[in-house]
Amino acid sequence: MSSALSLRLRLTVIILVPLIGVAVAVGYWQLQTARQTAQGVFERALLTVALAVANDVAVSEGDALSRETLDLLSDSSGGPVFYHVYAPDGVIVAGYATPPVGIPRQTAPLPQPLTFEARYLGRPVSGVRLQTQTQIEGFAGIFTTTVWQDRAVRDGFVQDLLRRNLAALSAVLAALLLIVWFGVRLGLRPLLDLEAAIRRRSSDELSPIRRPVPVEVAGVVETLNGLFAQVSSTLDAQSQFIANAAHQLRNPIAGVLALAEAVDRAKTPADIASRTADLLEAAQNTAHLTERLLLHERARAISPETSFATIDLGPWLRGFADGAAAGLPAPLVLRTDIEGATGPLVADALMLGEALSNLIDNAQRHGGPNLTEIALLALPGPGPTLRLVVEDNGRGIPEAARATALRRFSQIDPNTGSGLGLAIAEAIARAHGGALRLEAAASGGLRAEFTLPRRTPSHTG
Repeated sequence: MSSALSLRLRLTVIILVPLIGVAVAVGYWQLQTARQTAQGVFERALLTVALAVANDVAVSEGDALSRETLDLLSDSSGGPVFYHVYAPDGVIVAGYATPPVGIPRQTAPLPQPLTFEARYLGRPVSGVRLQTQTQIEGFAGIFTTTVWQDRAVRDGFVQDLLRRNLAALSAVLAALLLIVWFGVRLGLRPLLDLEAAIRRRSSDELSPIRRPVPVEVAGVVETLNGLFAQVSSTLDAQSQFIANAAHQLRNPIAGVLALAEAVDRAKTPADIASRTADLLEAAQNTAHLTERLLLHERARAISPETSFATIDLGPWLRGFADGAAAGLPAPLVLRTDIEGATGPLVADALMLGEALSNLIDNAQRHGGPNLTEIALLALPGPGPTLRLVVEDNGRGIPEAARATALRRFSQIDPNTGSGLGLAIAEAIARAHGGALRLEAAASGGLRAEFTLPRRTPSHTG
């Protein structure tokens, strides 16, 4: 459950972090927009008040302002507005005598209203100044009307507008958080169901998972089914091997025990010596069979990551050929043609030697009485492959029996060998990504062709 929760939290964070980033950007944009909107609204409001004041001064010749204009002055956009009107000669006509400090100086008549930022009684204010052609009491000229308002009114308007926007944005984010949190949980429910189904399985239940799953995890389930199939196949093969090994070892072990009892019952030194020799031979055969069984299992478990190394093929193959030739009984000879074996080869050298040894031993054991020569050849294969060939001039194996010869414990001739030599060689070939093929040699004997891919040294584990 903790893994599902971790994935749920991760998905929630992945979704919400970009949304929060967008929300921050939107909030900043809203702040700038609110400031621009407030500035435009307040400038238009102040301009409206300035026009109203200028109009009332012209109509009443500076004596009084209309009620509508007074209402605008008392509360325009949320706060009072201050004003004054100067005649062309600089004499104040109406309004407050103390003007704001910091209004830009003007050296020429204003062609259009002037907006400004200044200070009034120590507080920042925003204002508008405009000039109009007016006649009061027979005196005509350009009159200057100035209105201003405490900037805190505008800032308060901006903050209120921003608070409302942020409150709405926060509510949307909170709703999204809840939707995503519970939505991801709902979306992950098929995974939780799959987890529960797998947990209910026993250790020996390796059948494929058939339940419907979302397309995003179909690949995971397919891979898991493939793993189940491999493990099941491996367990079946091991079970079959154990059963076959037990069957194959039963008679040799029984024979060793019977010979040991015979040695124990022997009466004369001659009988003891004879039966001891038989016991030694039976023990050696049993040990050889056991060794072959273990070698077969080791061949099936070769790991390229841990077992493969780069070998110099030419010197290695020549050394192997010298050792193999020295082990053959006279007059049997080993002919070699390995000059084409050059360059590096990535392989398990020990198991590769075992494979070739088994092929030579198989030729020696089953070649028949007319066997005189075994050949070891190294040939280039199609593409980046190498062919190692062991062939003999013996009696060979009929084509119909070659597939049987490659199976474990299969014997073409009864009571000869363990039936594992060719099976071991084929297992080693498969572990190297290659193959073992049996066919008739030109001399009439058996040709065993061992094909290996030419891996580069970078493939070593």
